[in-house]
Amino acid sequence: MAKQNVAEQFVDILARAGVKRLYGVVGDSLNPVVDAIRRNGAIDWIHVRHEETAAFAAGAEAQVTGSLAACAGSCGPGNLHLINGLYDAHRSMAPVLALASHIPSSEIGLGYFQETHPELLFQECSHYNEMISHPEQMPRLLQTAIQHAIGRGGVSVVTMPGDVASKPAPEKSIEHALVTTRPTVRPGDDEIDKLCRMVDEAKRVTLFCGSGTAGAHTEVMEFAEKIKSPVGHALRGKEWIQYDNPYDVGMSGLLGYGAAYEATHECDLLILLGTDFPYNAFLPDDVKIVQVDVRPEHLGRRSKLDLAVWGDVRETLRCLTPRVKPKSDRKFLDRMLRKHANALEGVVKAYTRKVEKHVPIHPEYVASVLDDMADEDAVFTVDTGMNNVWAARYLTPNGKRRVIGSFSHGSMANALPQAIGAQFTDLNRQVVAMSGDGGFSMLMGDFLTLVQYDLPVKVVLFNNSSLGMVELEMLVAGLPSYGTTNKNPDFAAIARAAGAYGVRVEKPKQLPSALKDAFKHKGPALVDVVTDPNALSIPPKISAEMVSGFALSASKIVLDGGVGRMLQMARSNLRNVPRP
Repeated sequence: MAKQNVAEQFVDILARAGVKRLYGVVGDSLNPVVDAIRRNGAIDWIHVRHEETAAFAAGAEAQVTGSLAACAGSCGPGNLHLINGLYDAHRSMAPVLALASHIPSSEIGLGYFQETHPELLFQECSHYNEMISHPEQMPRLLQTAIQHAIGRGGVSVVTMPGDVASKPAPEKSIEHALVTTRPTVRPGDDEIDKLCRMVDEAKRVTLFCGSGTAGAHTEVMEFAEKIKSPVGHALRGKEWIQYDNPYDVGMSGLLGYGAAYEATHECDLLILLGTDFPYNAFLPDDVKIVQVDVRPEHLGRRSKLDLAVWGDVRETLRCLTPRVKPKSDRKFLDRMLRKHANALEGVVKAYTRKVEKHVPIHPEYVASVLDDMADEDAVFTVDTGMNNVWAARYLTPNGKRRVIGSFSHGSMANALPQAIGAQFTDLNRQVVAMSGDGGFSMLMGDFLTLVQYDLPVKVVLFNNSSLGMVELEMLVAGLPSYGTTNKNPDFAAIARAAGAYGVRVEKPKQLPSALKDAFKHKGPALVDVVTDPNALSIPPKISAEMVSGFALSASKIVLDGGVGRMLQMARSNLRNVPRP
């Protein structure tokens, strides 16, 4: 049996850790690893057109599957292109292993062609970032990197010179059992006792939920029912907590709607569940606050806490709910439910009248039709900017759908590459990229990746020929929009020229049939929808505070205009409210 080299051992360990694909662009220093993949068969090499796409795709795959995903870049500029997607994966707590191949080891530090210092470059967007300088460091270093990515939730970067990858692997290397799943974390008894007392003493409790409530929907609903609490959410908590939720009062933050802001400010105990909500201007400073989070470094970094609870949300509530005293007074909850429904009634009318005749097309209408026509278990990837608004307002969660975006890092151009990673996990599952024209054109080259692998991703392009969110930011800051206009081609024609299905929609009545045909198409498809560039969702009242930027001034109504099915959900929840 031929002796393994380091690259072959590297690939074997990734396969043993459950990695199915390695996304990247091949290059000289990376050749030994790519060749090892070719001969291995357990891992597929996914050739993308830009390494940033590789990192975004790996991050999305990790978020969809919950398992380790991987990407790679060749030396210097190749792995440097990974950095933006890795930042996004790291801030999304997606377990990703990135291989940064390096220049020949004998040339490091001498200004060699394409020389960079990956061990410095990736330090801030990783939990673990080390270089394999000698074959004897394998496989322990790679195993350590894998366990950091999985155990801490985020990115690990392994740098490896191409010459080291080609060397023989050590004969008596130690390969141990790999950790491939994360444990649950239960808070200590003292914290549970303190939290129980605070809940029992409070008359009005509000729950505010983030992505840390994934897998805890049942527990949150049971707790809310027992203490008669309104339940609000951040954007990343929407897909996990809004569906089948009779206590829903909407979302807070820059894209907020409904009564979430009021519910968090008019309670006397606010419990933050699994959220690292970044906008502290939207959080109250005159109520008691408890935060529950599995990442202790998140506790208290947004607001002053009266109690910090280190624990998994589901395990914490399983310990807490049986111990708290049931509350019978629904006055606060019912008042917030009424406020929520009333708030949605006021904005839903703006884009429900004669939308089928409005040209250019209202983007709200596009999102609403898309929500109706997409599969019950569809995966939506959402570009940063105004598409975040439409996704937050119109996509209806149901416990099966997924919504993935650059919600923490806020990068442009994420939707298309994330759709690639999501689609590779299941070729039979519907994946829809909600792209803006600015984001799509930034990494448009990787539309060719869809064609190359015949990935059935459906790109719905909200084409308003502008950077809409940036225009809104300028307006709120009291500045005239400048440098935000895009002169766009016919993107559908480009899709067809690339060998995909492409259709351009300029009139609302064309939209339903265009989406239907695109969804029926077996391969990649692009629907280029010309949307209204003036649909910036301007708040109906601009205060002096707003002029200084997005702060508390944009809190209660923030971006006004349409809320899709959420009004129906709010009306349904009102059936549980006793008539005065």
